[in-house]
Amino acid sequence: MSVQVHGKTLFTYDDYCRIPDDGKRHEIIHGEHCMSPAPSYSHQASSGSIFTQLYRQIDETGTGLVFNAPFDIELGRYSIVQPDIVVVAESRSTVIVPSRIIGIPDLLIEILSPSNRRYDQESKRELYESSAVPEYWIVDNDSGTVERYTLRDGRYGEPSVETERIVYSRLEMSAEVDLMRVWKQAARI
Repeated sequence: MSVQVHGKTLFTYDDYCRIPDDGKRHEIIHGEHCMSPAPSYSHQASSGSIFTQLYRQIDETGTGLVFNAPFDIELGRYSIVQPDIVVVAESRSTVIVPSRIIGIPDLLIEILSPSNRRYDQESKRELYESSAVPEYWIVDNDSGTVERYTLRDGRYGEPSVETERIVYSRLEMSAEVDLMRVWKQAARI
């Protein structure tokens, strides 16, 4: 149930569940309701390519679970997001409940669209950092880059920028994403 804090209404997961299904992506960031329209073809194509590559190397090997949007992640009482791709190590799968993930995934991936660039690059990056998400990728089809943020001493710091391939390795999971394949898929139309 929403609460009032210093005259501001903060939304919770219960409030989030009452939002009507209108085909748009709804999220709660620090108690504030945010909405964005459905993604473009290039967004969905690159998401599908990255998801498929990670799924084959992580989910199918039994080392972790890979989800694509829409799937709710409750990072805290006032922060519910739907990243484009989510990875959770098998050894940490207790954070997954039937309706959502409650807790911190191992990897979150967002793919930029014209309507969400600043949101993913600033608001979500700050939220993921403050929530202690170990790794966060921002995929930019326009520039053909992935900004990779890795948590060190509670901070992300400067990202590494990948253009051709990106290797993910955490806990028992390991995968390599061929970014050239991703860019090719995203540019088909």
